[in-house]
Amino acid sequence: MSSSTPSFRCPKTVNVLLLGTGGREHALAWKLKQSPRLGTLWVEADANAGILELGRVCPEPTKDVFRLCRWCEREDVTLVVIGPEGPLAADYATKLSEPGKRFVFGPTRGGAQLEWDKAFAKQVMRAASVPTGEGRVFNDLEQALAYVDTRIDGCVVKATGLCAGKGVMVCPTVDQARRAVDACLGRRIFGDAGTTILIEDLLEGPEVSVLALCDGKSFWILDPAQDHKRVGEGDTGPNTGGMGAFSPTATATAELMRVVERDVFVPTIDALKRMDIPFHGVLYAGLMMTPAGPKVLEFNTRFGDPETQPIMARLNGDLLEACYATATEQLSEIELSFDSRAACCVVVCSKGYPNEYAKGLEIEGIDDARAIDRTATEDILIFHAGTVRKHGKLLTNGGRVLSITALAATHERACELATAAAAKIRFPGAFFRSDIGRPLVKVPTR
Repeated sequence: MSSSTPSFRCPKTVNVLLLGTGGREHALAWKLKQSPRLGTLWVEADANAGILELGRVCPEPTKDVFRLCRWCEREDVTLVVIGPEGPLAADYATKLSEPGKRFVFGPTRGGAQLEWDKAFAKQVMRAASVPTGEGRVFNDLEQALAYVDTRIDGCVVKATGLCAGKGVMVCPTVDQARRAVDACLGRRIFGDAGTTILIEDLLEGPEVSVLALCDGKSFWILDPAQDHKRVGEGDTGPNTGGMGAFSPTATATAELMRVVERDVFVPTIDALKRMDIPFHGVLYAGLMMTPAGPKVLEFNTRFGDPETQPIMARLNGDLLEACYATATEQLSEIELSFDSRAACCVVVCSKGYPNEYAKGLEIEGIDDARAIDRTATEDILIFHAGTVRKHGKLLTNGGRVLSITALAATHERACELATAAAAKIRFPGAFFRSDIGRPLVKVPTR
């Protein structure tokens, strides 16, 4: 359970504004609603149908941060929880906070730079001796092409800016690397986010996502998760925002987690302190477990999607208290624990994702998915992502539509349940990966 010490300072009633509209935010809203401290949960007007069922709509346009700030004051909002990376990069954490009165769960723009600027993140890792692949930064097309011509063993080309999880291109061959470089610096498919690129070593091994709550002074590492980025079965095809995830993962042993804490989180957070960058939120380390040990592929500065769905499903206790403690430098005053059961999340997507896809298709089968045959100790949770309710019907409104999450005694059973429940969801062109959480024929590379 999450529990707090007698010295933990938190109002008995906390009004919360949750920013974000996707599957991650539905999972956060679902968990926040369980807190006895919650007053009103305010959500965005264009949030998905699942979030809107749980919260009250904020009447202000959330893109206008100054109007939003004045509205927060009128409604006595005590805690702002930021889900996606965009508002963090826009420094909502600084703009919405008011010392002693309103606190923000999420880092300032300076802390979020670990995510919105991969070149900066690489500099921090090098300075802090955090294990990571070798990489070089380019903004000139011809220089980058000349460099990848020397990478006969393959490389990874990354747009350094925010690309919704799609700016990483794994290139086993020189020809693929040249096409990736041209896509970023020549054709500019990522716009300003891809005008600078990072070309890194091609690492091999299983990936693990390790997230920690950080309050500026201390941190608390959550149970690890593992996600599947590629759109196709067997980890094939282009990268996506995430096709599924599970927690815990056998890859992240207790010994390995001690190494990650010592070699990744401690030096990174110490480096931020030396740079006088406050960090109150989630630090997410995307790791590759290489034969030489764990190496950081990337940092995110918020909860992952879809990793949040299985993590929230397993988190015991009060998420609101945990977020408030993180935002107010009181993490040492609370404890967190996790359900002993395993969780698996399978994402049901629209045909065409991660490229173009249709919207407005009627979704059926949610009740069938919830009613799937299971024991009393097993659960099915359905988190909305790209959905909207119109004229009494639930319709698709995004590439990733629903996150079907199952809890069971074993990892294998959780994956089996989530996959079976996902198969009950129906709309034209619906698809999902049936191998989430299962051993892959090919070892992932990034």
